[in-house]
Amino acid sequence: MKNLLALSIIFSLLLTSFVSVYAQQPQLASYRETAHILVDEKVQNRTTAFVTLASTSPVEMRVPADLSLKIQNTANVTSVVITNAENCIVGVQDQGCIIVNIVSPSLIETYNINTIQKDAQQVGDSLIDSINKAFATNAQFNSVYVNPKGDLSSALGTSGVVSGNRTISVIYTMSRPDSSYLFDGLTAILIPKQIRDDGGFFNAAQKMAQDSNSTVTFAITPGKGALLYQLQVSKQIPIKTQVTTIKPLELFGVDKLERSTYFDVGFFPLNSILDVTAISNDNIAVTGHGGDLAPTTIKDGQKFPSDLTKSGWIIDPEYGQKISAVYLFGKDTSVTSDQASLTLGSTLPTDNSGQGNNIVIPPVPKASNDYSIYVLIGIVAAGGAAVYLFMKRR
Repeated sequence: MKNLLALSIIFSLLLTSFVSVYAQQPQLASYRETAHILVDEKVQNRTTAFVTLASTSPVEMRVPADLSLKIQNTANVTSVVITNAENCIVGVQDQGCIIVNIVSPSLIETYNINTIQKDAQQVGDSLIDSINKAFATNAQFNSVYVNPKGDLSSALGTSGVVSGNRTISVIYTMSRPDSSYLFDGLTAILIPKQIRDDGGFFNAAQKMAQDSNSTVTFAITPGKGALLYQLQVSKQIPIKTQVTTIKPLELFGVDKLERSTYFDVGFFPLNSILDVTAISNDNIAVTGHGGDLAPTTIKDGQKFPSDLTKSGWIIDPEYGQKISAVYLFGKDTSVTSDQASLTLGSTLPTDNSGQGNNIVIPPVPKASNDYSIYVLIGIVAAGGAAVYLFMKRR
C-alpha cells in the first residue's frame, strides 16, 4: 500500500494561526486518532476504511527504548512494520509479516540483485531479534523485495515512505494471527490502560478488528529527532457500482464516532480527525453533506478552518479527479452517521439556496499539494511541540 491523502498541512500551518480570542487556546497533543476513508475508483477499484492511533511519545506507545534507539540509529531504515495483511508483500500470502523498509539509492543503483539482497538482509537481521523480543513474535527471514513506484501513490499526489518508490523491503514471516488477536496483543503491549479505557477512536478500531476481513498494522517510522508510532485497523470493500454516497461510520461499523476522553484536559481540536478522500478517472464533486460546513478562510488558494471551536466539514478540492473532505469536531465530542455522510456526483450546486439547480463546473487546476503523509497505516505527526497528555494527566 502506498501513501494516502490527508491533513498534515492543517496541523503544521494552523498551529501558527490560532486566534487568541478563543475561549480556550487550541493545543496539539502527541497522541492522535484519525479515521480515514479512501474511495478509489481509479487504481484499485475499492473503498478502504482506516482507523489509526498514533503518537510520537514513548509513554503513549510503549516501544522499548533500546529498540527505538536501534531503529533510529540504523542508517537508511525508513520504517518497521508488523502486519497481518493477507498479502503483505508480493509473493507472501496467508502469513503475518514483519517488514524492515530501507531507502538506499546507492544500493539499488548497483543493479546487482545479490548485493542488494545481501546488504539489505544484513540491515534487517540487525533488528529482527529485538523486534521479536519486544512484540513476542517469532518471525523468520523470508525474502528481500524492491518495491516499484506505485500508481496509487501517483494518483494521490503523494510519495512512497513505507513501501513503494523503490524502497527495499526485508520480509520476515510468521504464523498469521487474526486481527482481533493481533490488535489485543499489540495494544496490551503498546498502549497504556488509561488511554485504552478513555475510548474514542480506540473503540472503533477495536470493533473493526473483530471483522474477519480487517487488517491490523503497526509501524515505527524514524523522523527528525523522534519516532512516529502508528497502529491502524483497516478494511477493504470492493467497488461494484459507482459510489454516490459515502457513510464513513457504517464502514467503521459504529453508529457514532466519539473522541477519546483522553483529550478532556484541554482543547485539542486537531487530535481527532475524520477524513475522506475520493479519486476517480472522471471528474467528481461533493454535491451534498450531512452536518454543517466548518467556517473557513482561504490562504494561498486553499481552505483552512477559521474557528476551530466549530464542528463541520471542510471540503477542498470540491471538484476534480481527486477530492478531499475533512470533518473537524470543534468542541463536540462525537459525530453521528448522518452528520458524517457525503454525497458524490458530477455537478456542483449553482448556489446555496437549496433549490437543487446544478450545472457542470469545469475542473480548476490546483497545485499538487501533498496534504499529508499517510505512512502505510495513517497520519504522520506534523512536527512541533506536542503535549504529552499521559504525563500531564497522571
